[in-house]
Amino acid sequence: MIFRQLFDTVSSTYSYLLGDERTREAVLIDPVFERHQRDLALVRELGLTLVSTLDTHCHADHVTGAWLMRSALGSTIGASGVIGAQNVDRPLADGEVVRFGDQSLEVRSTPGHTDGCLTFVTADQIMAFTGDCLLIRGSGRTDFQQGDPHRMWRSIRERIFSLPDACFVYPAHDYDGRTVSTIVEEKRFNPRIGGEAREEDFVGAMTNLGLPHPKQIDVAVPANLRAGMPDDGRYPAPAAWGPVVPSYGGIFEIDPEWVAKHRDQVHMLDVRTTGEVEGELGRLAGAQLLPLDELRARAAEVPRDKPVVVVCQSGKRSALATLLLKKAGVTDVANVAGGMLRWRHLGLPG
Repeated sequence: MIFRQLFDTVSSTYSYLLGDERTREAVLIDPVFERHQRDLALVRELGLTLVSTLDTHCHADHVTGAWLMRSALGSTIGASGVIGAQNVDRPLADGEVVRFGDQSLEVRSTPGHTDGCLTFVTADQIMAFTGDCLLIRGSGRTDFQQGDPHRMWRSIRERIFSLPDACFVYPAHDYDGRTVSTIVEEKRFNPRIGGEAREEDFVGAMTNLGLPHPKQIDVAVPANLRAGMPDDGRYPAPAAWGPVVPSYGGIFEIDPEWVAKHRDQVHMLDVRTTGEVEGELGRLAGAQLLPLDELRARAAEVPRDKPVVVVCQSGKRSALATLLLKKAGVTDVANVAGGMLRWRHLGLPG
């Protein structure tokens, strides 16, 4: 199975992309709104067909990217039916199975953090995605949004700790850089519910955490009750001036064919050396020549009255140039995908 663990540094949220090797069908668990373009790029680069996004619960610390993914790729939205959120295509209940290709996830109801919390378990029970119920050496808070430490105790003890000891635990959050645990580790070492802990110990600890109110709750919960759909119901474009597509590596790229048809609407910047420009690939008429090794010192020479489109031989150096220009304050900038090699291969005019 294809597996990728993704992280949002702002909310300390983990998202998980799981794909079937044979059919290339995939699901994305707990997508984050602000990381949509990153996740979308990864799905496309891996050649996957995203069939569904799955939210473990109604998050209070970030807005889900589920609606954005459905808008971009047509993937269905799955979340607990208990939540009653709008735009959910598949209200999930305990015991259901979510299939993607030859792979599947069992849905386990694990309330306690919220009443709509779910844990997703792979068919071989080797991976469990526990949301905000069981965390690594911790557990989700129970002091708001239908939280109940008694229910969480039962969810962890009966629904999660019943999994095989070797099962990997992948939570929705971690605040100390921990990426994965196992059932046996949490049974032994979890300071709230592991070892010889009893229910009264767990409940006492959970009711005395004294945590601050979630900063994003007033924004996140209403948005997540719409499955992440913005107030205006519109899909945000990554750039207004052209069909810019961000790569998984964070490079904003644009197709050379579009650039060739809209030369008068952009400023073209060539970051190759003088020798290369005079070589077999030639140069593009009207393009500003500014070699990459001089760009940091001369970034102010790049005009900013039009979007800047950067090119080099293969698109590698120009990709770096776009990052340098962004740091220099150029907001509208994109890399010509494939560089001059692709430009010439497509037979575009110089």
